[in-house]
Amino acid sequence: MTETNTSLGYEQARDELIEVVRKLEAGGTSLEDSLALWERGEELAQVCRHWLEGARARLDSALAAREAGAGGVDGAREGGGGDERDA
Repeated sequence: MTETNTSLGYEQARDELIEVVRKLEAGGTSLEDSLALWERGEELAQVCRHWLEGARARLDSALAAREAGAGGVDGAREGGGGDERDA
């Protein structure tokens, strides 16, 4: 990615990508302008993918850490909670 693209946040890239798609779908642009829009759209889609992959990795890491650190605690809560209600 270019330096400009890495500085875009997910929402900025997504919003600009929506605008690019809108312009392409509307038509009426020259072939050269359409190609430039398409190329920009591809760059923006890559920025969005980058952010989403990073978010997925963070989520997976957090879930794995939670499962590893709280595996015994969750089991004790479930069993203990059921025992207290039954008593």
